[in-house]
Amino acid sequence: MNVLFVVCGEGLGHTSRCLHTARYLEEHGCTCHFAAYDTSFRFLERQGRQRLHRTPREVTLAGDNGFFTLSGTINDSKGVPVNMYRSYRMVQDLIDANHIDLVIADTMYAAVAAGRRKGVPTLFITNQNTFCTLSGGSEAAWKALGKMVSSFFSLPDAIVIPDFAPPDTISGYNLTITDQVRDKMRFVGPMLSIDREAYPVSQETIFASFGGEAFKIPLYHLLAGIAGRRKDLHFSVFSNADGLPPAAANFTPHGFVPDLYPHLAAAKVTILHGGLTSLHESLFFEKPVVVVIDPHHPEQGNNARMIEEMGAGVVLRGDRVTADALEEAIDTASDLRPPGMCHLFEQQDGRVGMLRVIEEIL
Repeated sequence: MNVLFVVCGEGLGHTSRCLHTARYLEEHGCTCHFAAYDTSFRFLERQGRQRLHRTPREVTLAGDNGFFTLSGTINDSKGVPVNMYRSYRMVQDLIDANHIDLVIADTMYAAVAAGRRKGVPTLFITNQNTFCTLSGGSEAAWKALGKMVSSFFSLPDAIVIPDFAPPDTISGYNLTITDQVRDKMRFVGPMLSIDREAYPVSQETIFASFGGEAFKIPLYHLLAGIAGRRKDLHFSVFSNADGLPPAAANFTPHGFVPDLYPHLAAAKVTILHGGLTSLHESLFFEKPVVVVIDPHHPEQGNNARMIEEMGAGVVLRGDRVTADALEEAIDTASDLRPPGMCHLFEQQDGRVGMLRVIEEIL
């Protein structure tokens, strides 16, 4: 079976979970193609993926001083209609040229429409159809977007939620399950591929990753300042964007690394931006997390809310964070003991769940 993954390139969480899933499907006889753009395309290229195709982006995320802005994103995404049409046509061409039997779109809307048009079974991966920010701004725009996304859910053959089933859903506050979409939604579990025995766990560093967007770079400079006065903390930070602070005795910046898990397993505390995949990875290794949320980005705040409620982390609003507050949060998180979720990861393997959904719809 020929499978086409069409992957959102805004951040690497989408890419990571699709890559894990594709490798699993290939172990079960599938041939997997990827269509991606920007950071996602470069990441897959560095991973040595074959059958990799470049596709137009559908939206351009914009930020200011480390944080997402809806107005900037709207301004930078004026070409969305044209880009979506280009993406739609390209996916159709890829379906024809590669005899695609199944399209899996991770938050890429035009790909679903293209698959539907071609009569090819289509799955849509998402963990959000509700948009509500902590900042209180642009709520009308977010509500309109939520309605648009919910109406779109009628198109794919199934909607795949890469998260634990209720009541353990980390992204639960981002989802509204209505009668209209209930029968299509499939909670398959986190899409990870981690051998616990391959990564010895220790508590040595402060691991930090805020995603691949360049506008997050100021947050790394804040951490470098803390490292300068806290010689007892050893920071290991990661970003594919340019502009990371220089290395110091207790501050190690990393660009692309083929495998983050050795670094994550060695962490005492993780500092993350609240994306679902990175939170799953932190929970897998039972690491307490400091979530520096973007107050204008609905998904992150809602994921962080669940993390805090389950006693797995500390949440800071990024627009109000100071070096002192972040330093205090690191110390607080160091004393937390996240709940053991080993049984859930074993019982709800998202890759296995995805294969089950594929077998169900074909």
